[in-house]
Amino acid sequence: MENGSKKWAFKGNKALEVADAISIRGVLNVLNDNLKGNDNTKTAIPLGHGDPSVFPCFQTTPIAEDAIVDAVRSAQFNCYSPAIGILPARRAIAEYLSQDLPYQLSPDDVYLTAGCNNSIEIIISVLASPSANILLPRPGYPMYESHAAFNNLEVRHFDLIPEKGWEVDLDAVEALADESTVAMVIVNPGNPCGSVFTYQHLKKIAETARKLGIFVIADEVYDHLTFGSNPFLPMGKFGSIVPVLTLGSISKRWIVPGWRLGWIVTCDPNGILQKSAGIAESIRRYCNISADPPTFIQGAIPQILEKTKDDFFAKIINLCSQAADICYDRLKEIPCITCPYKPEGSMFIMVKLNLSLLEDIDDDMDFCLKLAREESVVVLPGVAVGLKNWLRITFAIEPSALEEGLRRIKTFYNRHMKKQ
Repeated sequence: MENGSKKWAFKGNKALEVADAISIRGVLNVLNDNLKGNDNTKTAIPLGHGDPSVFPCFQTTPIAEDAIVDAVRSAQFNCYSPAIGILPARRAIAEYLSQDLPYQLSPDDVYLTAGCNNSIEIIISVLASPSANILLPRPGYPMYESHAAFNNLEVRHFDLIPEKGWEVDLDAVEALADESTVAMVIVNPGNPCGSVFTYQHLKKIAETARKLGIFVIADEVYDHLTFGSNPFLPMGKFGSIVPVLTLGSISKRWIVPGWRLGWIVTCDPNGILQKSAGIAESIRRYCNISADPPTFIQGAIPQILEKTKDDFFAKIINLCSQAADICYDRLKEIPCITCPYKPEGSMFIMVKLNLSLLEDIDDDMDFCLKLAREESVVVLPGVAVGLKNWLRITFAIEPSALEEGLRRIKTFYNRHMKKQ
């Protein structure tokens, strides 16, 4: 350096490069940057992320909006919140979730978070230790991998089986686990698969986890967003068999991802997480050093949960069901894409690419980059969720935009199909 100054001694954290590279946001940023480089005037169609709130047909209920306004105007929620959340909100969430459980949750079982991603950050940080490992689904939601990479928590992947409705390969779970395994994650309804687990399968997961001496982290951010033959059943139903940490939020069911209100709930009637393992106390301690959701949104939660009418939920489910039908049917018309399972929940479908039918396409990431550049359609490459040469497609968008996006994918295939 000039004038004999000492070399600068600071630099960014390299671990963030790894964490960001495997995040959905990181991959979508690359694809969206590619949109800027195209020379067509087509409107961009976002089939890569799970935020339908930008479309007029997917709007939250006025009851939720009124609850926010009432909370703000009350002037009772301008203060700091307790680290784990205000009591009325925790009580309302406990009552809301208890409707689907064979036992009653307490407000003390509930920890409020700044969205479900913050819940994941907390749980992974709580479990990270030099010797521990955690079992994650493949394909799965990569925020778990990102936070595990940043916290040096070892990850071991078990497969979901597409031919069986993306059920967990429980034999693989048993083979992967050892004395240092602390927990396994399930996402139900499934992101990225659109799957909904049956009672029998959830019970087998609980029994397998108990056999291995690990607990289950149940990511249920898409709870009740189901439209197939299987209804949503919370993993907490089996809390007497194995301790369950349930992660959830109002983001998806109420179509308000930007409100950033989530929760961690101990579904553990035997008190294992509280008494013997110290997990609950560790969550509480992490909340003391973590950001909490805005107090006025917490203040609105009782009104949102208690007053939202069933017809609002039915409308959203109907929209998702119709969109899933459109997506599944149109994708079957594209020869290079195989749909092994029609989605029954959440907002996504996983489809397999047959690269042998395509010219000058190297892999799923190359497919998505060229699709964005040529057709202004953004689809998430499967490698971002753990399955190379697959695609995750979001169908929870305006029906006309969905139809147009799928039509453009077919056009893209016709342009790149291998000539006979």
